[in-house]
Amino acid sequence: MKISTKARYGTRALLDLASNMKGEPIQLKDIAQRQAISPSYLEHLFIPLIAAGIVKSTRGSRGGVALARPARDIKLIEIVEALEGPISLVECLGDNGNCPRSGACATQDIWGELSDAIGNILENVTLADLVEKQKSKVKIPVPSYDI
Repeated sequence: MKISTKARYGTRALLDLASNMKGEPIQLKDIAQRQAISPSYLEHLFIPLIAAGIVKSTRGSRGGVALARPARDIKLIEIVEALEGPISLVECLGDNGNCPRSGACATQDIWGELSDAIGNILENVTLADLVEKQKSKVKIPVPSYDI
């Protein structure tokens, strides 16, 4: 199982947006440059984020993108599901009739528990949490003036 590039880059872009918002919309080209993501790919990622109500877009010379809600109100699960769809590790989970063994399979229970655990982690982490975590990881080196 891997988290796709869409989810990883989309989350990075939103972390950048949340970290750099100063009341004005931010242009996608600036996020793309800071995150080393293709501007056209970033535009593609922001379409479902706007549709999900996570980001709002403003047109015009002072336009750009901004968070639609405070970062503390945006959960990581919303971001991942907006970009990837519902979290399900295997197709047989749920009542979708994809497996004739559904409901009588012990491994299905384990995959369900694992999906629930991942969902719970993503549900309990907000974009604001990621901003704080990022701040603690980025340490500005203090110049040494020893002679």
